[in-house]
Amino acid sequence: MFAKIRRRLLLSYLIVLSFILGGFAIAVRIVFTHSFYKQQTQKLAALAQVGVANAEFDNGQIRIENDLPQDKLLKNHQELNWFDTKGNLIQKQGQDILSLPAHVKEGEQISTGGKNRIQSVTLPIISSDDKELIGYVRASQSLEEFDETLNKLDLGLGGGIVVALIISGAGGVWLTHQAMQPIEESFERLKQFTADASHELRNPLMAIKSNAGVALKYPEGMRESDAEKFQAISSATNQMTRLTEDLLFLARHDNIPNHIQETVNLSSILNNLVQLYQPQAMAKEIHLKSQLTEKLYLLGDPNQITRLFSNLIQNAIHYTLSKGTIEIIANRSVSHLIVNVQDTGVGIAPGDLENIFERFWRADKSRSYNSGGSGGSGLGLAIAQAIAESHGGLITATSQLGIGSCFTVHLPVF
Repeated sequence: MFAKIRRRLLLSYLIVLSFILGGFAIAVRIVFTHSFYKQQTQKLAALAQVGVANAEFDNGQIRIENDLPQDKLLKNHQELNWFDTKGNLIQKQGQDILSLPAHVKEGEQISTGGKNRIQSVTLPIISSDDKELIGYVRASQSLEEFDETLNKLDLGLGGGIVVALIISGAGGVWLTHQAMQPIEESFERLKQFTADASHELRNPLMAIKSNAGVALKYPEGMRESDAEKFQAISSATNQMTRLTEDLLFLARHDNIPNHIQETVNLSSILNNLVQLYQPQAMAKEIHLKSQLTEKLYLLGDPNQITRLFSNLIQNAIHYTLSKGTIEIIANRSVSHLIVNVQDTGVGIAPGDLENIFERFWRADKSRSYNSGGSGGSGLGLAIAQAIAESHGGLITATSQLGIGSCFTVHLPVF
């Protein structure tokens, strides 16, 4: 039980941490990308300004001075293009980047050339004499290195998140163990107290039961009202005895594997239980029937297996109305014995299905039907699940309100 809680705590911790780290990584990438891109744009704009400064208008034509270091342009994967006012290419310097669109648009642009993206900044060339537009300069640069840098950043951030989650997972195991240890110790003390209290209650309950039984056996000289009171005492004592036995069983067997390994004939146990509870079912006008496959065997404790299915059948009888049906179907798969205990009872609300195996749990409405007795203690299904788990199996349930329920038991085959 606590191992499952520790796993859930660890998983929740890692999920929250992954969201935090993921949000941090996204924020870092956005800020870095914006700053890096802005830096690239500023460099291209400065290069374009240099290109503007190297352009002169002479005799109606643009003349370009070759003062720019060619090797620097090639090293930085950059290119300068000069255009006239009609967009015709006049001259270019630097690396021969894949062709950009022929039309010239002032400002910053991102274009795609093949597999690579190309960033360009276009500035107008204004004549120093009459301040008229005489052409354009376009500074271009491949974004291949920019994209490679971002990919490396993504790998670094992703790898950092994975490493952080692995280290945090290892630390989380230790932290959850430390956090759960006081709870486990408290639970163990509570189990021990429950076992001790249940054991100590046995003797006084037996004394009360015996004295009430003797009084009821020899009613001479007893008033009729006194006989009814002794009958109530005897009934309450029986309920208390069953409750203490159930508590003692759970305290002793909770999460403890079954150590008795006998060959158990499940078909015989189910047949005997059907015969045992047939009179009780007939008293409520319930049709109790079975459909069993022959030779169903498993290894385990026959007394506990009997108690498991006895609890399920009693539960079905208790919550099935008159004229209803209870059917027990047992089959064998490759690796498990599968037993269905189906009833046409009051059913269980969908939101309550996950709670039905909790100790002392009883739904307010859907499971509140009482056939005249005082009802169960709320431990029957918890005991059945504990027995199934101690034998390496489990119990699942499906139900619909007003239609009925089906409890399916899975037990490993012999």
